[in-house]
Amino acid sequence: MNKPAEFSPQVKLETVPVWINGKALAPSGRCGEVFNPVTGQVTKKVAFADSSLVDAAVKAAAAAFPAWRDTPVLRRARVMHKFLQLLQSEHKALARIASEEHGKTLDDAMGSVQRGIEVVEFACGIPHLLKGEYSDSVGAQVDTHTLRQPVGVCAGITPFNFPVMVPLWMFPLAIACGNTFILKPSEKVPSASIRMAELFKQAGLPDGVFNVVHGDKAAVDALLSHEGVKAISFVGSTPIARYIYETAAKAGKRVQALGGAKNHAVVLPDADLEFAADALIGAAYGSAGERCMAISAVVAVGAAGDPLVKLLEKKAKQIKLGVDMGPLITRQHRDKVASYIDIGLKEGATLLVDARKQHTPQEGFYLGTSLFDHVTPEMEIYKNEIFGPILIVLRVSSMEEAIALVNRNPHANGTAIFTGSGGAARRFENEVQVGMVGVNVPIPVPVAFYSFGGWKNSLFGDLHVHGTEAVKFYTRTKVVTTRWPHQDTPAPGFDMPSLG
Repeated sequence: MNKPAEFSPQVKLETVPVWINGKALAPSGRCGEVFNPVTGQVTKKVAFADSSLVDAAVKAAAAAFPAWRDTPVLRRARVMHKFLQLLQSEHKALARIASEEHGKTLDDAMGSVQRGIEVVEFACGIPHLLKGEYSDSVGAQVDTHTLRQPVGVCAGITPFNFPVMVPLWMFPLAIACGNTFILKPSEKVPSASIRMAELFKQAGLPDGVFNVVHGDKAAVDALLSHEGVKAISFVGSTPIARYIYETAAKAGKRVQALGGAKNHAVVLPDADLEFAADALIGAAYGSAGERCMAISAVVAVGAAGDPLVKLLEKKAKQIKLGVDMGPLITRQHRDKVASYIDIGLKEGATLLVDARKQHTPQEGFYLGTSLFDHVTPEMEIYKNEIFGPILIVLRVSSMEEAIALVNRNPHANGTAIFTGSGGAARRFENEVQVGMVGVNVPIPVPVAFYSFGGWKNSLFGDLHVHGTEAVKFYTRTKVVTTRWPHQDTPAPGFDMPSLG
């Protein structure tokens, strides 16, 4: 690895701007620092929006809304098609931006960008997705039909771990439905959102339809309280998701707030254990465990326990930092994740793979892999979403115990079962109380034309992101009943009308 140039305070850093009304703006005021987690160096600054800048973004979006709402849906779809083409041409460039600011490997970033692009592909079908229902002659000379109409100015608040994919879960569908949008990406990974705004404008999107502001809680609170914002989408931790939901709902906004997770993978004795171990290693340690869908808890059933743990131990030790797994997002987060190793030992879990004993690059925010066995549900390493490269193994004697264990957890984002039995898989998918289920699939993130989201403390609100549920979230249904009477139809009377 080539050593980067030493950071000097005299070096003038690029400032990542905000994007309002089709223009990049770099206002004076508070700024944040953007790191490259691989080197640990500050590479950029990012302009933080205050309430007045958020207000400017909302006003730009509100002014652009009437014309965009009234733009024929086919024309909106054509803009979306052009945006899709530009995203495809910039696929690797966007992945590089994500890799440089988040630290994930380039291959991992490429895959996440592709999953985001697939949502835009789905959004290109918006003329079909917005079709309503129609009933002819529900009464004498009476017809009824429904309309799906946009809600207005929408906002999205997205996390650091997927700088391209998660924003693409939100704004393309919202905009395709006829809304305007304000994106507040994580201030740790701001650059990809500005690049996507530039590409969207190049695709023909009118100014003001898509806006990007950066910042911390001040910017978030300004969006949550602004009366001009009609809907809020969020992905992040459970405490913040609950805060977003309660604050925005109290202000009368429509809200979908996706929270954290503790995702279990149940492994039955009849599973292909080599296959399962390979899948679990990638699901646990990929993206350094910084995924809301990462498998962080393996539930080994009966005789699967010992051989599975041996395989996991062997494979976890073979992971190469900087090749298979990148660093964590910040030094503070790395240190917090590492602190759970001591916590697990104090709680009595068996530490089989210890990140503290592995060679790590001296530069950057790297942490090696850790594996705990004989973990129990009372332990903090089980109860907390660690969001890092620590995998824990719990042991149970039966599938019934495994399902009960998963169902007791307050989080319910994703889960998986590894088995060769169709009957066991069918029972699991029906009885487990989790929003997304994989059968011999460790990370069951659905394809773009299905919706993503969990249950319990992993979701606040009623509708999930992308897929058809997102179309419902970003539109309101209007029911229209019409009558075109013949000339010989009697005039309306004063009695309660009936349609018989």
